[in-house]
Amino acid sequence: MKKIIIIKVGGAIVEHEGQLNQLLDQFAQVDGPKILVHGGGRRATKVATSLSIESKMVDGRRITDADMLKVVTMVYGGLVNKDIVARLQARGVNALGLTGADADVIRSHRRPLKNGIDYGFVGDVDHVKGDLLLTWLDQGIVPVIAPLTHDGQGHMLNTNADTMASETAKALAAYADVTLVYCFEKPGVLSDPADDNSVIPVITRTDFDRLTADGTIAGGMKPKVENALAAVSAGVGRVIITQASAIGQEGGTVIQ
Repeated sequence: MKKIIIIKVGGAIVEHEGQLNQLLDQFAQVDGPKILVHGGGRRATKVATSLSIESKMVDGRRITDADMLKVVTMVYGGLVNKDIVARLQARGVNALGLTGADADVIRSHRRPLKNGIDYGFVGDVDHVKGDLLLTWLDQGIVPVIAPLTHDGQGHMLNTNADTMASETAKALAAYADVTLVYCFEKPGVLSDPADDNSVIPVITRTDFDRLTADGTIAGGMKPKVENALAAVSAGVGRVIITQASAIGQEGGTVIQ
């Protein structure tokens, strides 16, 4: 069965020149079909601040009003995405930069009120064209996906990058043996955020419920693990949360 690896890289790494270059060096060395999904929230926050636009977050999720939507569309779909694509081309990787609107590859709907919170122009994914992504992969093209989708009615929507990676992995699991790797600045999910040696090696759904209840998993890590668990439940072969420098190596937190 065909093997596909999907790497999701977070905004902190995108912001750090050395860490980004290291990740792209390693990504370029990964054999076989592969996809890169990137964030960029910290860059978007900086640009928004420079434009006197306030950034609002709830449980690790960004509230996206009309002004912030313009910012994230520019930053994610333009600045960050095309910078990564150009760097990959320089490394011999035939990268294709995409938002969900391009070729209608990922469509979503605007999130309804959730626990009384209006997230604004935020999209919850409805469908990923796994067959189209597979066609590009078979041609040696490496999709680089920005965390933006569309609703089919002419509107762009800000969409969590961890969700984008999970939904993409789930769509491709129907065709291939998929490994999903969430890369960020830490070596895995930590029991003590101040101790990089406190990596939790395995997290199951039961573990997740316990670790969120006691506050060990909180903030942006909560939706990341939720998306990882959803991918496993949908048939994705392997899901790992680890640091960018550990692509292709053992370690990190395995989600089961």
